[in-house]
Amino acid sequence: MFKKPKCSPPKTRIAVVGTGMVGSSFAYAAMIKGLAAEIILIDVDEAREEGEVMDLTHGLIGTETGNVCGGNLKDCGNVDVIIITAGAAQKPGETRLDLVNKNIKMLKSLIKGMGQLRSDTVVILVSNPVDILTYVAKKTIKLSESQIFGSGTSLDTSRLRVNISQRLGVNLHNVHGYVMGEHGDSEFVPWSLVNVASIPAQKLLTKKQTDAIEKQTREAAYEIIQRKRATYYGIGVVLTELVENVLHDKKSIVPVSTIPGKDYGMSDVSLGVPAVIGRCGVLNVWPVALNADEKKKLKYSAEVLRGILQKIKI
Repeated sequence: MFKKPKCSPPKTRIAVVGTGMVGSSFAYAAMIKGLAAEIILIDVDEAREEGEVMDLTHGLIGTETGNVCGGNLKDCGNVDVIIITAGAAQKPGETRLDLVNKNIKMLKSLIKGMGQLRSDTVVILVSNPVDILTYVAKKTIKLSESQIFGSGTSLDTSRLRVNISQRLGVNLHNVHGYVMGEHGDSEFVPWSLVNVASIPAQKLLTKKQTDAIEKQTREAAYEIIQRKRATYYGIGVVLTELVENVLHDKKSIVPVSTIPGKDYGMSDVSLGVPAVIGRCGVLNVWPVALNADEKKKLKYSAEVLRGILQKIKI
């Protein structure tokens, strides 16, 4: 037998806090993509956590991932990325903002349970309302605020690109643009920035069509929840893209929930804006040229979220 080496190379680790449908869908997609040497699942429901670990482990043979295991909040102290999906589920007819009080209390409890985190750890918030929880996390977790961001409008942007591509009959990778603002009812599409292979979308689509696409994008979650009670596959895959940007230091520009800062004139709220994502999290916010109407929509979305923040104690 070979002698066990006295030291071993560091493992790339991802901790998934919350093994519900979103957390387990992300873990499954991350395992298939081989994003990390080890994926740690953490849940207050230990039986659910153990079951997900067993099920995922049985599929390791078809992946490049080294290990999937269960853990506890203290294990977050030595990982590269923490994905927080734990939270009360959104029910039919319930808005994301209805979840705010329940999930802020839960988030603060999780942060306390994690204890001291590694100085280079990046934390990604997914639980809803993600913009509110991201702001709370930035002000509560003892890391640089740039190392903490939310999934924001990244999923909404994916939905937008799919909807446009289907309407025009082209591949979604040729569609470029963003959904910005709150991940919720006040989100909006800055159509002046959307293009399909360099052609402005507004030259390819009528106003009626762009309005319909924006409505379809904004209401997608409600439509899915009505049919299957929850959304999880789409966000699971989108999260793997965000984590890959961090672990591989890709520096891609992605709309995530973060504090917009001076480029947008907002420092007291977190919401979806394009940002450069790399190993240290949000490397910088990417300023895009919004027209006057789009600036008003971003301001309104910020006011909606700011109104919630003013009612809670951080």
